[in-house]
Parts: sequence; structure tokens; C-alpha cells
Amino acid sequence: MTSPAYRAVVQWAKFWEKKTTVLWVLSFIGLAALLWMAFLWNLGNIGLVDETEPLFAEAARQMTVTGDWITPMYNGETRFDKPPLVYWLMAIGYHIVGTNEWAVRLPSALSAIALTVFCFFTLRYFGFARATDARSLAEVQNRTIAPRTARQLWISAWLGAALTALNPETLVWARIGVSDMLLSGCMGCALLCFFWGYAQPERPARQWRWYFAGYVAIGLAILAKGPVGIVLPGLIIAVFLFYVGQLKTVWREVKPLQGCLIVAAITLPWYILVTWANGMEYINAFFGYHNFERFTSVVNRHSAPWYFYFLVVLGGFAPWSAYLPIAIARLRVWQRDRWQAQPRTAHFGVFAGVWFVTIFVFFSVSATKLPSYVLPLMPAAAILVGLLWSGELTRPARAELQSVNLESRFQIRWRRRLLFASGIFNLLLLLTLAGVSLYGAELIGYDPVAPSLPDVLRQSGLTMRTAAVWLAIAIATVIVLVRRKFSWLWVANLVGFLAFFPITAIPTFDLLDRLRQLPLRQLGEVAAEAQQPCSFANEIGQDSCAEIILIGFVKPSVVFYTQQPIKQYDEGDPAIEYFVETAGNPDLSQSVLIIMQTHKLKRLLREQQIPSHQYQILAERGAYSIMSIPRTAFAQSTATSQ
Repeated sequence: MTSPAYRAVVQWAKFWEKKTTVLWVLSFIGLAALLWMAFLWNLGNIGLVDETEPLFAEAARQMTVTGDWITPMYNGETRFDKPPLVYWLMAIGYHIVGTNEWAVRLPSALSAIALTVFCFFTLRYFGFARATDARSLAEVQNRTIAPRTARQLWISAWLGAALTALNPETLVWARIGVSDMLLSGCMGCALLCFFWGYAQPERPARQWRWYFAGYVAIGLAILAKGPVGIVLPGLIIAVFLFYVGQLKTVWREVKPLQGCLIVAAITLPWYILVTWANGMEYINAFFGYHNFERFTSVVNRHSAPWYFYFLVVLGGFAPWSAYLPIAIARLRVWQRDRWQAQPRTAHFGVFAGVWFVTIFVFFSVSATKLPSYVLPLMPAAAILVGLLWSGELTRPARAELQSVNLESRFQIRWRRRLLFASGIFNLLLLLTLAGVSLYGAELIGYDPVAPSLPDVLRQSGLTMRTAAVWLAIAIATVIVLVRRKFSWLWVANLVGFLAFFPITAIPTFDLLDRLRQLPLRQLGEVAAEAQQPCSFANEIGQDSCAEIILIGFVKPSVVFYTQQPIKQYDEGDPAIEYFVETAGNPDLSQSVLIIMQTHKLKRLLREQQIPSHQYQILAERGAYSIMSIPRTAFAQSTATSQ
């Protein structure tokens, strides 16, 4: 017998299945609210985060200043780490909304929005939880599918879109102005375009339009981050087609020669021009160091053990990662004949599985490992878990299953056991997150640039608030497990995560920005103001603007916020040598602006025995200070000491 609650849910679902237009309108409203909260809310209210984000922001700003949109430059030097697409988009944003954090992060946010929306629509038409539930696209569009299947598609779309947006990895990288989210968006859209074309073999003209769009997206992915933009999609599609036995057939459909020409038309002009302008320097730096060496050897000490990405996915897709094993296992990939016998529209689940596993294995093999490398597999993980729960929510009651012999008792028993085990794992993960949050201030330890951070974090109540959110989700999970309503385990996670993001995540970002990045922005403004009086003098040839020197640390955000070239030294001795060597240079300013950590600056002045009347402390912010001092002061100090 089914419970009254189950019957009520079924009746409610049947009622809304007849209101298709209303469902679309509600879906658009819900999507808009979700996307605004996840990717746009408070996007530009936090300063650029050192070290990587300001490098991209300043390189894009330099394009608008110099007019050179071919060779990326940062602080007077070429920057060949990444291709130009992200710089171009940021630079366009500067012209539209100004040179600010919004423009820097909009490419990442818009990429995440586009990917989430595309996942929603793809799941709405191909989000069948089980291969046997699959119907043709025409049946979906003509609304002739069975009620349970229609319900399944809507649930797949809603859950899949929510999970695509609401996971830590995507939320972080969609709010940072670097190229990772842009690559993930272009690559994900390329793969989804391929599947739309693949699923419509009976409509060659429409099929080719989707393949064409996929090639365009691959071209943009290459302009976003290089060869990986075509290597990974190509590898995923090849493995998938081999598995389902469609490799030869689809090879003819995708028209690879035409596809290569499309990709080449998008990518080659810039690669040719940048090579023409920079020669072997660009080839060795980009293709040699930033691509080949990153894959074959450890670069910048970014090494990690073989299990590194298991931990990254566990935390980066938390708390949904608890259900990834069962979501992958339910595909039953060992039953290859079963999948090959299904229509193409039924293959979206296994396509997402290949998408996930291929990227995971590819970067696990890579010698250089970074958490952001597996960002492009997060949409596949969301699709897999969304399909899992849509299947559970539309599965017939146990009595109905037995009466029509859809599943054996053995299968039912093991499915419920696996769901229970996944729920227990979910519970343990939530309790771990609660514990880490509660003792977060103690785990941070001493931070020299923000020594008060642990105390401020404790006093803010954010640690308690965060722990309370995770603990509340854990309690809700326990209730669901005790009542054995396994199909509703996802509700606790979704509601809890929706609460966690605005209640704790955004305030935490604000706090960290205030303690770590705001002082540097403020000193950058002081430095820019200190240079303003020399602007007129420089125009009439009297003096050049005071140089800005960073000593003891490297913070690219200072370059962006001062909008001036800055010399940076890891230690004081090289900087002093530079001052001594250039003390009599008439082409350089007579004074310099030095930004250092306050305690290191005091030690430097003491060691160099520079009297207080020779320098001026312009400002102290946080752990840093900015000082104006004549260049000759260090030369005189050195001569005296000798």
C-alpha cells in the first residue's frame, strides 16, 4: 500500500503536468532567481583576490591602454599563460561597465549562467533516468510521452540545473576573474551541442546546426585555455561513441573536415598573429611550458598524490558528492549491449558518465595538479546526480513494482541499501563539514598579513553560524534516514545549501576581503594619489612619477589598483641594490614609494640607519605600510656603512 503522502505528491504532480505553460514560466523565474543568487549577487563588491585574478585583470586593462589586443602584457612583461579570449571579454567589459571587479568577473559569471541554462534545457528533453524510459525528442516536443516520463524530465531539469550551479567548485570559480570557468562553460556547451546533434539523426539539417555550434564552442574553448579545449571534448566524444558502437556512423555525421575548418577559422588568426609578433618566445612559453610541461612534469610545485582529485571532487561537489558513486553505478556500464540497443535519446546518462570519468582520469594522469583542473567535470556530476534523484522521485511504489514485475525484490532491496549507505556517507560528510566549520578559526592558524583573522572570525559568529547550517542539514538527513524516505534525501542538501550560501558563504568572503585584500586596495589608492602631483610636472619635463616598489611580497592586485607599473622584490637587499645603482639616474624619479609589511619596513629602516626626517609614512593599512623616501637615502646609508 502506498502512503497518503505519496498519493498526495502523485496527485499534485499529475495536476501540474497538465499546466505545461505555467511550468515553463515558473522554471524561468526559478532559474533567474537561482542564477542571480549563485553568480551575480555581490559579484563585484569584493576586491580582486591575489595572486592570480589580478594578473588576468591587469593584462586585460593593458589591452585597453595600449591597443594591442594580440600580445597579453602584465606589468611591462608578456603574459603567455593563457590565450586571449578571457582578456578580450574583460576588456570589453571595461568599456561597458568600467574598469572594476564587475567587468573582471562577468566572463566567468556569464559562462556559468550559460552552462547552467543549457544543462536545464538538455535535461528537459533528454533527462531520462533510465534507458527504458527514453522517448524520442519528437514525442517530448509533441507532449505525447507518458505522464511519469514527463514528470521525470521536469525533475531532471530542475535538479540538474540546481546542482550545476550549487556546488562549491562552480560557485568559487564562477565568481573569480580567471579563465577556468570560461573554459568549463565553452567545453560544457560544446559537449551538450554535440549530444543535441547526436540525438537527432532523423533531422540532418538540424543535426548539423548543433554540430556546427559545437565546433564554434570548441574554437572558443581553445581561445580560452589552449589545446585542452579540443583535446578533452574530442576524447570524451570518441570514448562515448566507441562505447555505444556509433563511432563510424557519427564520424560521417559530424563532418570532421568541415569542423576542423570552423575551429581553425576561429582560433588560427590569433595564434598566427601572436607567433608572428613574438616568435619562439611565445611557442616555448605557451605550448612548451604552460601545456606540455604542465602535463608531463610538475610546474610551480603543484604536485599532489594520485588520489588528489578524489578529495577535490569530494569537497568541490559537496554535499552531492556522497551520491556520485551510486549515480555512476546505476548506469550499469558493464551492460554495454543494453546501451547499444537503446535509441540515441536514451544515452544522455552514459554520455555524462563518460564526460565525468574521462576528465577525472585525464587530469589524474597529469603531473601538475590543481583543484580548478577538474572544474569541467562538475556539470557531468550534476547531471548524473540529477538523473539519480529524478528516477527515485518518479519510481513507482514498491507494491506496484512487484505487481507488474518491473523489478525483482533483489534489485529493490539492493537499491535501497545503496541509497541508505549513500545517505550515511552524506551524513558523515555533513558532520565533518560542521566540525571543520566550528573549529575553522583554530585551523587557520597564524596569518602574517592578517594576524587578527582567527579572532575576528570567532567574534563574527560565522564559525558557529556555518556549523549550525551544516548540523541542521545533518539532522534533517537523519530524520529522512530513520523514516526510510530515501527518495527525499536530496531535499535536506538543497535547502541547506540554499541557506548556507547567503547566510555564511557571502559574509565570509566579505570578512576575508576586508582583512586581507582591502588594505592593499587602500594603499594602492594612496600610491595613485601620491603620484598625481607629478603628472603635470612630468608633462613639462621636470620630473617623472615616483616609482612604486613592493618589497617582501608579490601582490598583483596593487598593480591593477594603482594602474601603474610596479617593481617587486622578494627581499630587501636586491631592492636596496637597485636604489643605489639608480640613485643618480636623471631619467628616474628622485623619490620612490615603498609598500611593505609594517614590521619588515621598520626593520629595514632600522638596519639601514635612515633617520626619520628622510622619509614619510604616508599610510598604514592592515599589516602593510606605504612610505615615500628619496632614492638617494639608501645610497647614502650604504656609503656610510662602508
